[in-house]
Amino acid sequence: MAAAITLAADAPTLSSANTGFMLICSALVMLMTPALAFFYGGMVRVKSTLNMLMMSFISLGIVTILWVLYGFSLAFGTDSGSIIGWNSDWVGLSDIGLTELWDGYTIPVFVFLVFQMMFAILTPALISGALADRVKFSAWALFIALWVTVVYFPVAHWVWGAGGWAFELGVIDFAGGTAVHINAGAAALGVILVIGKRVGFKKDPMRPHSLPLVMLGAGLLWFGWFGFNAGSWLGNDDGVGALMFVNTQVATAAAMLAWLVYEKIRHGAFTTLGAASGAVAGLVAITPAGGAVSPLGAIAVGAIAGLLCAMAVGLKYKFNYDDSLDVIGVHLVGGVVGSLLIGFFATGKGQSDVAGLFYGGGLDQFWKQCAGVFAVLAYSLVVSAILAFVLHKTIGMRVSEDEEVAGIDQAEHAETAYDFSGAGGGAARTTAVPASVADTASKKVDA
Repeated sequence: MAAAITLAADAPTLSSANTGFMLICSALVMLMTPALAFFYGGMVRVKSTLNMLMMSFISLGIVTILWVLYGFSLAFGTDSGSIIGWNSDWVGLSDIGLTELWDGYTIPVFVFLVFQMMFAILTPALISGALADRVKFSAWALFIALWVTVVYFPVAHWVWGAGGWAFELGVIDFAGGTAVHINAGAAALGVILVIGKRVGFKKDPMRPHSLPLVMLGAGLLWFGWFGFNAGSWLGNDDGVGALMFVNTQVATAAAMLAWLVYEKIRHGAFTTLGAASGAVAGLVAITPAGGAVSPLGAIAVGAIAGLLCAMAVGLKYKFNYDDSLDVIGVHLVGGVVGSLLIGFFATGKGQSDVAGLFYGGGLDQFWKQCAGVFAVLAYSLVVSAILAFVLHKTIGMRVSEDEEVAGIDQAEHAETAYDFSGAGGGAARTTAVPASVADTASKKVDA
């Protein structure tokens, strides 16, 4: 009886502070998907702007419904074979109590599931940047539904679900280096190897049409990422979430600076696109590592990721794959770098007592990180390529060449991002213009 009393006393109780904090973090993560849409939308040409925005935005609709119907159950339900979860009570979220707590924590199940829902929404949206200008919107929507079902939900269970093989092995992934970024980056590579390159790749200029839009998206991503990262501790009773918050800022700053330095040395200029891309590379790399490293370690993780990602974005020209907006160079490479560096920079004083090589822990954690990284990479790459191949051979993944050249916005959405019809002037003049003035203007135009 005494033991039962002790257990009852030690059982977590609902914390309104942690619950409120996690709801705010969930909203911040939700904001990241529209922010990504702006980031990607500014990087494409004018004729593809709306399509790029919609490829991110549609994920908010599709994944939300699938998460409610069965996604949450597959990702976080009772483990089956260390591969997948299932809980019939969670299908449709029909049998969850309002104050029922997530096991071992002080927040309701509803709060945990909506936080994780936002991760599931963002991940397929990340893939879209590699496919700009050329994918049918209907095929993309179907790909999202299939991909989250057979790739994201199982991988989330491996990494974060109780009983998942990576979780049980001890692979550290604080907020999604493997489950989100490597997963999305590998998927992007698999799809583009199937659907091929854009018309004019390496021949036509394909510069960003709106760098201010890119910077806005990057800034909003940086802002939302604090919820993405710090919220992944599901509360902050012990300060680990606060450590992650600090490391998120520190690593992002270091990565941005490293990218700009590389860019100046390599290309002779500090570009706004480089600053935005470097910041995102730092955010990606610190995502798995930020709860395990110190702020000095976060500087190292960010700087290394910024440099390597800046170098990696040029590989598409060398190896002739068309990663339109550098999803592979930033998210895949950044996710791999951040995940593996845990094996070197983990202090043993953050989220766990696991120490990396530089803190006396040897290479044991590094090999665990390798197992998680390369298993997720291989699974996502192969399965994503298979899904894309099936869709490409059945309903077709790509728009026609003529539609791609003319502009996918008109072909798929019957809209354009910018209406220039009135830019040159309005109705005809009603005030007479003196002949001398008209003649002078005419001569200036001719000149």
